[in-house]
Amino acid sequence: MALIVHKYGGTSMGSTERIRNVAKRVAKWVRAGHQMVVVPSAMSGETNRLLGLAKELAPAKPGDAYGRELDMLASTGEQASSALLAIALQAEGLQSVSYAGWQVPIKTNKAYTKARIESIDDVRVRADLAAGRVVIITGFQGVDDEGNITTLGRGGSDTSAVAVAAAMKAHECLIYTDVDGVYTTDPRVVPEARRLSTVSFEEMLEMASLGSKVLQIRSVEFAGKYKVPLRVLSSFTEWDIDIDAEAKSGTLITFEEDEKMEQAVVSGIAFTRDEAKISVLGVPDKPGIAYQILGAVADANVEVDVIIQNISKDGKTDFSFTVSRNDYAKAVDLLKDKVLPALGAAEVVGDTKICKVSIVGIGMRSHVGIASKMFRALSEEGINIQMISTSEIKTSVVIDEKYLELAVRTLHKAFDLEQAQA
Repeated sequence: MALIVHKYGGTSMGSTERIRNVAKRVAKWVRAGHQMVVVPSAMSGETNRLLGLAKELAPAKPGDAYGRELDMLASTGEQASSALLAIALQAEGLQSVSYAGWQVPIKTNKAYTKARIESIDDVRVRADLAAGRVVIITGFQGVDDEGNITTLGRGGSDTSAVAVAAAMKAHECLIYTDVDGVYTTDPRVVPEARRLSTVSFEEMLEMASLGSKVLQIRSVEFAGKYKVPLRVLSSFTEWDIDIDAEAKSGTLITFEEDEKMEQAVVSGIAFTRDEAKISVLGVPDKPGIAYQILGAVADANVEVDVIIQNISKDGKTDFSFTVSRNDYAKAVDLLKDKVLPALGAAEVVGDTKICKVSIVGIGMRSHVGIASKMFRALSEEGINIQMISTSEIKTSVVIDEKYLELAVRTLHKAFDLEQAQA
């Protein structure tokens, strides 16, 4: 008997019929002898609907109190889907119980709308499993040390599932989603994209951080930290598919780099449209400037991505970095109101019509010339590179948003990713 964690996304929970199919699938795993913990998302569209209502009623300058109520509101979506799934499992003849994150409890910090999990108490859940129950735990949420409900940010159900699997030392965590695995790139952009049967944890971490929407990055970080075996597979296969075939389907995120994997220099092309560039011009070129700019931005809970500081001229330099488009206005206002006057910089300018495209692959470690091949392929299509960022297994470029799809198709072809690796 193995302890298995299943996570189901919003589309899998999108109607009573789909919830019934999830219940039948979970029941199949129970009848095969497994202990089951299930982490569902809210029904598709429900979180957006709830947050849309809040936006209509929001104060002009929302503060922490507003963030608290957003979490209180958004958490109800998962509570509803979890209770419905428990009822559907009871209709299948199984004992089941659903818990909100605070009932487990899943303890988090106090950062409303993007809280981080700090600990999970699994005593209650283990007692239920020992009594033969299927346990359903709301994804996406927890509770802070003052008893306030918190949520983990969009896609947080993935993180909840992996964290529960880590805390309970589950045999495997299966993430059921509306795609059947991890692809070399988004098939909607490149129809020739291939599904990868395995991908290394490091590559998946880069792909998630670079905009691949298959898994939330924090769930991959959790999986890596606690060595949780993770599999991404489709929730749209028939529920009664052979369990052995199902257990081997999709993409396995592995911690072992085998010889076959090393043959693929580049495993995938990741991209994100959700980028904006901010430049602080005419900055005095002296020690501590980067900290003065980026420290203030970080203190405002804004994550910075690609950073470039230009060469100094006449004691002045230009400093550019990218942020999420959602944080762009907040970061620009902060720089203009607080940082610019303190620095004596000339001005802050920005561009919200950019995107980031990246090549990812553990094979890049042992091959030279990969970045130059990327730059050449883009230049031959007349695509100008604005910023470059590299690491051991990835190279990212910031380009004009209008060239996104052309760049992804060009790079996918340049690195022969439509070809199955031998």
